[in-house]
Amino acid sequence: MTTFRNPQQVAPPLAAYSHQAEITGPVRWLVLSGQIGMTLAGEIPEDPIEQLGVALDNITGNLDAAGMNREDLVKLVFYYVGDIDLQQRRQRLGEWLGDLQPCMTVMTVAALATPDLRVEIEALACTEDSPATRRSEQQ
Repeated sequence: MTTFRNPQQVAPPLAAYSHQAEITGPVRWLVLSGQIGMTLAGEIPEDPIEQLGVALDNITGNLDAAGMNREDLVKLVFYYVGDIDLQQRRQRLGEWLGDLQPCMTVMTVAALATPDLRVEIEALACTEDSPATRRSEQQ
């Protein structure tokens, strides 16, 4: 189904991620719009690391709603506004991902949709497309 690799023909990743993900077999994709650091109550924390945590929680909520989990993630794209502490970012993401190392892209951008936002994350997930996974989704 999904095989993550870091080919020897390419320099090793700079952090805990994979250079490629090969997906084979009948699969079901989930493509998420950029998830921001806004809570269900509409609150946006001032601290960008807290925003990162909320955005990651929002990805978890989307995965749950689709009958998927973090192990189904194949790619994350991060958009950060301004200087956000690298060590704190890596620590928070490492806590959330555990041993998973999906493909990743990190970008620093001038701005996001509103001035309060400092973090946005796009995600792609893929899982086996089977009658059992479709049934669990419909419940």
